[in-house]
Amino acid sequence: VQLQASGGGLVQPGGSLRLSCAASGFTLDYYAIGWFRQAPGKEREGVSCISSSDGSTYYADSVKGRFTISRDNAKNTVYLQMNSLKPEDTAVYFCAADTSMEQVTTTPRYWGQGTQVTVSS
Repeated sequence: VQLQASGGGLVQPGGSLRLSCAASGFTLDYYAIGWFRQAPGKEREGVSCISSSDGSTYYADSVKGRFTISRDNAKNTVYLQMNSLKPEDTAVYFCAADTSMEQVTTTPRYWGQGTQVTVSS
């Protein structure tokens, strides 16, 4: 089970980025996927997650209305579209997977490596 996060970079405030979380070694269809982030000196926080069954989603209040999570099971990939980015969104972003929303929002078993997002002018 491997997850590969990509799509990070440097963007100006108000800009957009789309992160991708590609799975290999397993079929993403059966897993809930979560995005997390960790800024320097801060604890890791949950950003968003999407279920495997009905596509239900969750967003942290800090990103609600700006970020959109989606999944393309044909490509075995989950995306995080990030719009109206703010400097406080700067962090390393990680994707994670587990078999339920409850598990992926608490202690997911499978993690990808992080991708750096920097929002700065």
